[in-house]
Amino acid sequence: MITTDSTSPNTKLDRKLDAFARHLCARRGLAQSTIDDYIGTIRRLHPAIGLNPPHHVLDALIVKMRKAGASYSHVVNTSLALERYTEFIGNPIQLGRPKKPKRMIRGTLTEAEITLMLAACRNIREQAILTLLAYSGLRNKELCRLKIADVDVASQIVHVHGGKGEKDRDAFITPVCAGTVLKYLQRDRPSAKPDEPLFVTIQKRHPYATQDLRKLVHVVAKRAHIQKRVWPHLFRHSLATNMLTRGAHILAIKEQLGRAFVETTMVYLHAVPTAMQGQYRFYAPSYL
Repeated sequence: MITTDSTSPNTKLDRKLDAFARHLCARRGLAQSTIDDYIGTIRRLHPAIGLNPPHHVLDALIVKMRKAGASYSHVVNTSLALERYTEFIGNPIQLGRPKKPKRMIRGTLTEAEITLMLAACRNIREQAILTLLAYSGLRNKELCRLKIADVDVASQIVHVHGGKGEKDRDAFITPVCAGTVLKYLQRDRPSAKPDEPLFVTIQKRHPYATQDLRKLVHVVAKRAHIQKRVWPHLFRHSLATNMLTRGAHILAIKEQLGRAFVETTMVYLHAVPTAMQGQYRFYAPSYL
């Protein structure tokens, strides 16, 4: 057991963040995933802002992020965490929001590139993780939280519990994907129980974490000589664009990805103009 001085900075930070987490849960009713994000943000920023940051320090932080070209979502999520935290410590601040840019999905993985990555996997565990990521369209956290019982191999369905917005949903997978996951379970996890995590780390057998998945995707992409930046969420975008290219209806893609509104799924139409052109040519009236 590690002991620390009760007045050490780390102990003060941990106690403050524990109290902040309880406040977000009890007083604000936020989802655990949102609480974890806010706690992680404050912990990461603590060396720069301290436990009781004055407003001018937070203003300077946001200005620095904007000048550095931080993404819209990064700035907004950081601002939300800071607003909640300063409200909690009794020194609330209201931070401005940058104008939301028009979203364009670019640089998705083609079917050939994903095939190369799957071929570059060195064992059945890596192959099961990336195959499931590629075919299901699950978010990083959703895949890492899966239990063995959540994957219905026979029905080729993945049950997602507590996804974005704390919503449950089902995602479909192909027979090939289901077969790969089954082979992984038979070879690597023959005695595992249904309520155990689907994927665990190799050495300590800890539940797979989001940073573990990011690292694996990066390593396998490098092995496959993919000449673009690859991260877990890109597989989600790629499933949508590849389904569109094959002629899938936008509503089917919306349901597979578990999006709340069809409007947010429409961004993929701009990423695959040939899909819309194909639809037009098929349905265009004949005047001549």
